[in-house]
Amino acid sequence: MNALAPLLPFPVERDDFARRYIKLEAEVEKEKYRPYREVLAVAGARLMEQTGHPLPQGKENTLPDSLPNWPAFPEVPGTLRALHAAGYRLAILSNVDRDLLAASVPRLGVTPDLLVTAQDCHSYKPAPGHWRRFQTLSGVGPDRTLHVGASLYHDIIPAGQLGYRTVFINRHDEPLIQVAPTRVLPNLNDLPKMVKELA
Repeated sequence: MNALAPLLPFPVERDDFARRYIKLEAEVEKEKYRPYREVLAVAGARLMEQTGHPLPQGKENTLPDSLPNWPAFPEVPGTLRALHAAGYRLAILSNVDRDLLAASVPRLGVTPDLLVTAQDCHSYKPAPGHWRRFQTLSGVGPDRTLHVGASLYHDIIPAGQLGYRTVFINRHDEPLIQVAPTRVLPNLNDLPKMVKELA
């Protein structure tokens, strides 16, 4: 949302602005499959229209063009390196296009063993396409996999319904209503220890 907020003539409350965007993005993803760049552009334009300040001409791709510059959370590289060094295989199941994910991976500090994107599946989580493709490519199922995610809607609920153990990264202290992750963490700092406990 940092890419769109400067285009408004007034300050916005970032968390509320982000929640409104996330809701719009989910609606756009449900309409039909389209590349994630288009999802970002369409949802971003709708959000700006809701504010009464549509995107200016020439700024239609502000949000998708910003994605390669989105930083990882500070603890992510160290945590992923620790998991990889301990012998765990890492996979990313992402709702972005393959080229956008490739631009983001260097920020993670480690190269994952497997990447699954919405572009590969022609669907967006919470649809089951990502998990089906993951199982096909990895040869492992829910009994040998721990799904870690920061979205109840996109990750924890659907993964749990498919039989995966889940770790919810609850960075915003969201209430857990009608969902029971295997574990909940505020960030990834203690994930290596938790993975060892659950192995």
